[in-house]
Amino acid sequence: MRSGLFNYSDDEDFNKVLDTGAERPFTPQQLLDYSFKHPAQFAPGEKFDYSNTNLILLGLVIEKVTGRPLHEVIAKDVLEPAGLRHTLFPTGAEFPEPHAHGYTDQSTSGKIVDSTDWNPSWGWAAGAIISDLQDLRSWARVLATGTLLTPATQAERLKTSPIGIPGAGYGLGIFDVQGWIGHDGSLPGYESLVVYLPQARATMVVLLNTDVLHDGREPSAFFGEAVTGIVTPDHVYPGHHRPSVTRSG
Repeated sequence: MRSGLFNYSDDEDFNKVLDTGAERPFTPQQLLDYSFKHPAQFAPGEKFDYSNTNLILLGLVIEKVTGRPLHEVIAKDVLEPAGLRHTLFPTGAEFPEPHAHGYTDQSTSGKIVDSTDWNPSWGWAAGAIISDLQDLRSWARVLATGTLLTPATQAERLKTSPIGIPGAGYGLGIFDVQGWIGHDGSLPGYESLVVYLPQARATMVVLLNTDVLHDGREPSAFFGEAVTGIVTPDHVYPGHHRPSVTRSG
């Protein structure tokens, strides 16, 4: 997240299209087109700035290297060996039953609306995956401990750089916040926080069916802070950042 590339989900035209046609599909190239209309925000490596554009490019690199579509790579090389049987990378607007309805204020009117049937393709490699509580509970440990990676690769992944928040750093697609290792995520109507604390062998998964901010902060951050303030007072998850799939309202 130090490329300097403009975050496509912050593009005004993109948001207008998404607001007026939330059920329409997007291709990765269409998403990149919204980003590449803008100049680089800074020189590569100069600073940290979370951009979903980076993840779309990474997904395309994976497809180029493997010669397979991203959803197949994730299913065969990640989900299957990790034993995640209730997780999928959707190729359309499919949403396995049962599922909670999601509510967001990221609408043309600014009012809270039901976003359950919005097409997640606009998130693609930046966060379109669908999962459930038990799978995410398993994934938290797999991700933090590097179960699917070599020790050398995991060590590289956990080399974090400062992101401007005390006690927090970002590595290769993973963050370390006060010792909690993992990631959060947000799509209109839904939020997740999936982290693991190796010192205590503790897992925390927060799933919410709203992404409406409270005092400018993610609702999942409040839950994470409240829980860790009680169970791991020496490792309180502060939740003052938003490294996830987001868009301007």
